Amino acid sequence: MNKESLFERLDALAERVARKLLDQGLTLSSAEACTGGLFAARMTELAGSSRFFDRSIVTYSNQAKLDHLGVTAETLETYGAVSPETAQAMAEGLAKVSGSDVCISVTGIAGPGGGTPEKPVGTVYMAVVYQGQTHTVQAPTVNVDRTYNRNHSVLSMLDLLDQLL
Repeated sequence: MNKESLFERLDALAERVARKLLDQGLTLSSAEACTGGLFAARMTELAGSSRFFDRSIVTYSNQAKLDHLGVTAETLETYGAVSPETAQAMAEGLAKVSGSDVCISVTGIAGPGGGTPEKPVGTVYMAVVYQGQTHTVQAPTVNVDRTYNRNHSVLSMLDLLDQLL
């Protein structure tokens, strides 16, 4: 997918997710690592987003994950910041502090460095807490460049929300 079609798809999906949230009277919060607030920016670009979007917590560092989301040091040490376990802990911690109906988290390696053979650049995990259940998934691994990788992560978040709502 080229950058132009990525941004078109982002716009369309953000609007569709927003409509679903509004139609169902749900609130949304996000906990972001590798996207650094890009998901929140995308959602709050939409007119009327204050009716469904509650907050975003950018927890880029491990310390921020510990301080603001209650991710445990054991989780980070055992599985790493980029793992399904950390994504799950981030979303569940956000649900506790926000009280939002839908809480989504993302953690990954945006690049261009930081990857390993086990977790290459473009590795992204997401989790959503919705209706008392946590759904944790790995996004498709994409490594074009940092900007594309981050926006692709937001697209994956929106895809996941679109499927769950």
